Amino acid sequence: MSRFVRYTRSWQISTKLTIMYASVIALLLGITCAATVVWMYFVIYHQAEMEMNFSIKRAMEKMNDPVYMAQTDSEKMEDIPDEILMPGVVLRVEDSKGNIVYDNDRHFIPVPDLRKNIVETRNFWSTDKYELVRLKHFMIYYHEIPVEYNGDRYTLCFSRVITAERLMFAQIQVGILIGAIIGILLVVIIVYLGIKRAFRPIRSFIRIAKSIEVSDLSARMEVPPSHDEMTELATTFNRMLDRLEDGFRQQCRFVSDASHELRTPVTVIKGYADLLNRWGKEDEEILQEGITAIKSESEDMQELIEKLLFLARADQNRQIVNKTSLNLDELIDDVFKKMQVMAANHDVKLLRNEKGVIFGDKVIMKQFFRVFLENAMKYTPAGGTISIDSHAMPGYMCVEIADSGIGIAKEDKEKVFERFYRVDSSRTKAAGQPGGTGLGLSIARWIADNHDIGISLESELGKGTKFILMIPVMEG
Repeated sequence: MSRFVRYTRSWQISTKLTIMYASVIALLLGITCAATVVWMYFVIYHQAEMEMNFSIKRAMEKMNDPVYMAQTDSEKMEDIPDEILMPGVVLRVEDSKGNIVYDNDRHFIPVPDLRKNIVETRNFWSTDKYELVRLKHFMIYYHEIPVEYNGDRYTLCFSRVITAERLMFAQIQVGILIGAIIGILLVVIIVYLGIKRAFRPIRSFIRIAKSIEVSDLSARMEVPPSHDEMTELATTFNRMLDRLEDGFRQQCRFVSDASHELRTPVTVIKGYADLLNRWGKEDEEILQEGITAIKSESEDMQELIEKLLFLARADQNRQIVNKTSLNLDELIDDVFKKMQVMAANHDVKLLRNEKGVIFGDKVIMKQFFRVFLENAMKYTPAGGTISIDSHAMPGYMCVEIADSGIGIAKEDKEKVFERFYRVDSSRTKAAGQPGGTGLGLSIARWIADNHDIGISLESELGKGTKFILMIPVMEG
C-alpha cells in the first residue's frame, strides 16, 4: 500500500486531476443511473398499488350496497367489473369449495398457481399490503378478501400485474450500465485532453524556467491572450523576472563599483608601502608623506566598508532601528556644532531651529543629517556657505540643508540616490575635498523610507543645492 502511495505521488497533476474528476463524475453518474432504475420500479409498483387500492375499495363498497347487489342479480355478471375494476386488475370470486364462480379474465394465471408462487422476500419499493407473486417474466400483486353473501362464504381474489415487461426492464438496466461505462470513458478522455490543454502554458513555463540561467534573466513567459489565471501567472512570473534581472544588474554593478572603490585605496596604500620600503627609512619627509597618505586612505576604506555593511544589513532587514521620541531642535543643534568643527573652511549657518518632537532612532537620524551636510561640504568650494533651516509646518518639521556648491544637473537629480552614483567625480576635486563613495545618499534614502521622511531636491549647476526634508512630528 505504501509503495502504491509513493508511486501515485510521482504522477503528474494532470493525471491526478483526471482521476479525481473522473471518479467524481463516475460516482455521480452511477448514483444517477441507480436512482433512475429505482425510480422506474417505484413508479410502476406504486401505480399498481394505487390501482389495486381503488379497485378493492370500489368492490367492497358495491358489496355492501344492497341496492347494487340486488340489481346485479338480474343483470349479466360479466358487466360488473366494468364499473368497479381499474384496467389491468383481475378479479376472481371463489366459493367455499374452491370453485371459481366469477372470473373477469379467463386467460389470466389460475389462482392456485398464484398462491404457489407467493414470495417472502420483497424489494424495498414494493408494498406490504399485498402478497407478491414472482413468476418467470413478471411480478404480480395478489390479495384475497373473504366475504359472506346470502349465507355463503366467498373469497375475492384480486390480481394486478406489476412488471409484465420485466425482461425489457432488465435490458434497460444493462443498457444503462453499458451507457454509464461508455460515458465514464468518454468523460475520462475529454477531461484528460482538456486538462492537458489547460496545462500546456504551465509546461511552457516550466520549459522556459529551466532555460533561464542566473547570468541571463532575459527570457520571459509568453502571456496567453485569454484573461484567466494562466495570464495572471505569466504576468506575475514575468514581473518577478524583471525584478530579479534588475536586482541582478544592481548586484553586479554594486560588486563592480565596490571592487573599484576598494581597489583605489588598496593601490595607494600598496604604492606608499613600497615607497616607504625603498626610501622611507632614510628620508623623513617621504616617511611622513607615506604615513599620512596611508592613514587617509585607510580612513576612506573604513568609511566605505562601514557604509557597505550598513547597506548590506538594510538589504537583509537586519539593520536595527530603535525609535524613540526625539527633540529635533536638540538633534540639529548637536549635528550643527560638530559640522562647524569639521567644515572649518566653510561658512556654516543655522538659520532657524524651531522646536519639534519626532519619532526616530537617534543614532541613525544623526547619520541621516550628516550625509547631507558632508555632501554639501564635499561639493562646496572653500569659503562657500552651508546652511541649515528647521521650521515647523502642519504635521511636519521642514529641514532645509542648502549649499552654494557646484550644483547638480537636472538629468542627474534622481540618480544621485543610486548606489555608487556620482554625477562627476571631478567635481570633488573642484571643491578641494576628498572623493566620496557615492553611498551616502543611498543610505539617507533608506533612513528616510524607514522614518516616513519625504525628500525633495532643488539644484542648479553652479548655483548650489538644497535638500528639503519633510519629517513627520509626533501627535500630541
